[in-house]
Amino acid sequence: MEKIIEIRHLKKFFGENEVLTDINFSVSKGEVVCIIGSSGSGKSTLLRCLNLLEMPTSGDILFRGENILEHNMTNSVYRAKLGMVFQQFNLFNNLTVIDNCVVGQVKVLKRDRDSAKKKAMEYLELVGMSQFINAKPHQISGGQKQRVAIARALSMEPEALLFDEPTSALDPEMVGEVLKVMKHLAKSGLTMLVVTHEMSFARDVANRVVFMDSGVIVEDNTPEVIFNNPSNERTRIFLKRILDN
Repeated sequence: MEKIIEIRHLKKFFGENEVLTDINFSVSKGEVVCIIGSSGSGKSTLLRCLNLLEMPTSGDILFRGENILEHNMTNSVYRAKLGMVFQQFNLFNNLTVIDNCVVGQVKVLKRDRDSAKKKAMEYLELVGMSQFINAKPHQISGGQKQRVAIARALSMEPEALLFDEPTSALDPEMVGEVLKVMKHLAKSGLTMLVVTHEMSFARDVANRVVFMDSGVIVEDNTPEVIFNNPSNERTRIFLKRILDN
């Protein structure tokens, strides 16, 4: 399978604190990889390093075989290829739903406004938000904001999408609507790397589940193995605690 992302010996320090220790893994085209683990295990930092929102201290990040830490690709162009959906939506509060989905296309991809609008409508339709195109973020619910954020990321037509705990800021009744959209995207063959605490999503939708603890990848395997027969004691303890709750 064609590798989209490959990480080699990635480390990240914040001052003296080593948050990521020698991370090695890859994501192939069409794969859905879920990263699970306790708070503070380094999951979100890993995603932020991948998207260059944090600069890794050392190691390599290869995107389609090119080391982006050495390559002269600008961050905005790279981030368009590797989209990101954040925990807190990160929508522009002063822009309407449609303009949130248009602005990046025009600025980064240099699309004309009409093409950008057409593309945005296509994805807002897909996530069930086309009737809210003239609303501002403060006029819609958290689940709706997150669906707009997903449409915005998709409008850039990325090669892969990173999701950083996309449901953790939502009220429980809104979680389902966002997961439904993500399941649909996974079925459509989109390459996805998802940091999540939604264990049923990881079990049912992922091709692979990566368990992180204290800044290291403890285990990387199929959902069947991770959830039914994990090889590492730390994985077993984590899952028992989460699933018993």
